[in-house]
Amino acid sequence: MESFQVHILAADKNFYEGPCVSLTIPTSDGELGILAHHSPMIAAIQPGTLRYRVPGQPPRLAAVSPGMVKVENNDVLVLVDSAERPEEIDAARARREADEAREALLQKRSRQEHQIAQATLARALNRLRVKAKGGLGQ
Repeated sequence: MESFQVHILAADKNFYEGPCVSLTIPTSDGELGILAHHSPMIAAIQPGTLRYRVPGQPPRLAAVSPGMVKVENNDVLVLVDSAERPEEIDAARARREADEAREALLQKRSRQEHQIAQATLARALNRLRVKAKGGLGQ
């Protein structure tokens, strides 16, 4: 299978740069799959599970936050606020964050505080999903 170059950059770190044979990104329209020689495009990334496959290795997972992807000339740039491998996720902390966000949603707060709580809950639940999938070797 042919490969392409991918650059997965989070706000705080260079998550992965190198060859890739397939990349699946969460978008508002569902999962977007990218293979070698994909047509040029730009898309928004939603919080979810990013999957990528390095040549000769099993697929890898990452919990990602919002961002964008740009595909051009067999080179893919992924920019996200955060990206975490399953082994980097503290499940107990993510559960606490989810519980705190659920509690915040139940309280009467401003629209902005409500939206922040919703985003925090979505991120925490996504981190727990990726942690669980990573523990299963998927």
